[in-house]
Amino acid sequence: MNDTMTLTDRLALVRREIDEAARVAGRAPEDVTLVAVSKLHPAESIRTLAEAGHADFGENYVQEATDKIETLAGLDIRWHFIGGLQSNKARFVAGRFSLVHSVDSIKLAKALNRKAETLGIVQDILLQASLAGEEQKSGVEQQGLNELADAVMEMNGLRLRGLMTLPPFFDEPEAARPYFARLRELRDALEPRLGISLPHLSMGMTGDFVPAVEEGATLVRIGTKIFGPRPCKR
Repeated sequence: MNDTMTLTDRLALVRREIDEAARVAGRAPEDVTLVAVSKLHPAESIRTLAEAGHADFGENYVQEATDKIETLAGLDIRWHFIGGLQSNKARFVAGRFSLVHSVDSIKLAKALNRKAETLGIVQDILLQASLAGEEQKSGVEQQGLNELADAVMEMNGLRLRGLMTLPPFFDEPEAARPYFARLRELRDALEPRLGISLPHLSMGMTGDFVPAVEEGATLVRIGTKIFGPRPCKR
């Protein structure tokens, strides 16, 4: 990364690379939303990008995210919760985020739904699918995806909008492509089964977003390439 580049320069560079990947795949660049992953970076960095016109930011940790939401309340920001979420913290998330990417259990869905119904809102969510069986990563296994989707469809406080995945880390970005293609296939199978449109596939990060976009990502979650290396978690 060029250290002389500003935050807005790096954001613009990433956006250009996403747009090019979309064009190569025959897709419209505007169909891919860049979620700038701002976890562990200061609120002022988010402010810089928001004031330059960027709207979508992703956070992983509930307390850090809620602090930033309060600090930056006057800005036009769409907040995305992208981290693993325990059901006992769902009440702090429902209603604060435009989209929750990481719903991976019926227990968590029920907790989010209860809070959303209490608030009188409908919370948009994605289901996080585990495609590689990595125990250290969250996500519903493929064989449990239909059951979780069916349960969410019965919850009045939640609206299912698509799927998310975190593939294994590879040195070679192309190695992640089969996981992105598989998520698209799962989404395409779910839509007729549920009888609804699932417009979003949240997949692709700094190291592998190009094949993700080429395989149909509508939301790419990019942090390091924009903000630089993350500081240690506080």
